[in-house]
Amino acid sequence: MTKKILYVQTSGVDTPERLYAPFILGATAAAMGIEATIYFVIKGITVVKKGEAEKIRIGGFPSLKDVMDQAVKAGVKLMICEQSCMLFNLPRGSFVGDAGIVGAATLNDLLLESDAVLSF
Repeated sequence: MTKKILYVQTSGVDTPERLYAPFILGATAAAMGIEATIYFVIKGITVVKKGEAEKIRIGGFPSLKDVMDQAVKAGVKLMICEQSCMLFNLPRGSFVGDAGIVGAATLNDLLLESDAVLSF
């Protein structure tokens, strides 16, 4: 049975130092054979808004967009909270194509099914 890790991203583009970890850890988990999902909620949805990740680069790291793309290529799933989209009035077409919009019940299901949960 495959282990599952859920990363819950609540921090947004206003705190760029908190954005790299879920993608790096998710890609690492995928390389270890662990199913990894990042769920974006509240301000976290701003991370996957089109054009935002390209603007973020900290220290010697590549852009957040590059790190995000590597995580997705490794098999990390990206999910966006629909209610958070409504909260910030961001329509469905506002986000990167790799991220799916899902309801609040999905987060509850993911939490119950996960072997570990980490929030950023």
